[in-house]
Amino acid sequence: MDLAERSRQSFLPSFLYSPSPAARTLAVDRILGRSLVSPAAEVGSTSPTPIVAQAPNEPGKIEMYSPMFYAACTAGGIASCGLTHMAVTPLDLVKCNMQIDPAKYKSISSGFGVLLKEQGVRGFFRGWVPTLLGYSAQGACKFGFYEFFKKYYSDIAGPEYAAKYKTLIYLAGSASAEVIADVALCPFEAVKVRVQTQPGFARGLSDGLPKFVRSEGVSGLYKGIVPLWGRQIPYTMMKFASFETVVEMVYKYAIPTPKEQCTKTLQLGVSFAGGYIAGIFCAIVSHPADNLVSFLNNAKGATVGDAVKKLGMWGLFTRGLPLRIVMIGTLTGAQWGIYDAFKVMVGLPTTGGVAPAAAPASEVGKLKAAA
Repeated sequence: MDLAERSRQSFLPSFLYSPSPAARTLAVDRILGRSLVSPAAEVGSTSPTPIVAQAPNEPGKIEMYSPMFYAACTAGGIASCGLTHMAVTPLDLVKCNMQIDPAKYKSISSGFGVLLKEQGVRGFFRGWVPTLLGYSAQGACKFGFYEFFKKYYSDIAGPEYAAKYKTLIYLAGSASAEVIADVALCPFEAVKVRVQTQPGFARGLSDGLPKFVRSEGVSGLYKGIVPLWGRQIPYTMMKFASFETVVEMVYKYAIPTPKEQCTKTLQLGVSFAGGYIAGIFCAIVSHPADNLVSFLNNAKGATVGDAVKKLGMWGLFTRGLPLRIVMIGTLTGAQWGIYDAFKVMVGLPTTGGVAPAAAPASEVGKLKAAA
């Protein structure tokens, strides 16, 4: 199989991954609304033959876009988000306190010093349980639904437009996934911020969640959902679209060998590097909303107007930003590395890396005419 053929098989719509011309024809038939029954099925069977979507040179253990594929992506999302966010709890703790009490936590170094003096080493991991559980739930929805919506929107667009507007598909797929993911994250985030920024409020999730609900009701757990969407949706759109773009450019311009011929170690290295670069952009675009989330979850009855008045527009965009760039860059790079490592472990290809190719117009035109 030459390089051009491999490129045509590399994008998301299932017909591009189909292992044979007959399967590709069946998949295009589906896009055009024609029967999915294969010639063999028409002769000797009453049930349609399923289209098996395989990644190029990745026979794997799991059929692409099957329920097991999405389950694997969901599990990979749990591992990538939950573990990484828990690991950077000390950075997140200092960042949140810098946003809430800048007079006391003046800088990164002094912030760590204040925490160490007042709470000891154990204080650096306060709130790790809601962090682990909340971001595990978010990661499950974020990555699992991203893969689903990316495929779903690609099939709706069709092969030609999916290739032409691939970035819009990345953006739409990631935004749709994050709306769902934040509903899962929001209650844990509310408790986490309260535990981290109000010493003595609670030890962690087990006593913090009931205390929070008694104080503000169940609806109080979701009072930060709009700012959370405002933080996480742009963040995730940037995270996925920029990652896909960066990885594609790396394989296109920086690595002379086609992706499918690269070692898995090199591919995972590219995933980490692409994730780190994407994380820098993520931190910048989502930082104002991150300040709002911290402010609203820290003070009962606080409003967005109160936050803007106290922090100011400049503070809203810059307070805690350097630390967040370091934290989110490392976090995002590690997440993509872990996620793709999990996919490789179960026999799936790593994410992204090859520019999609549109289906030949002549073939699509012939099929439309035949229909």
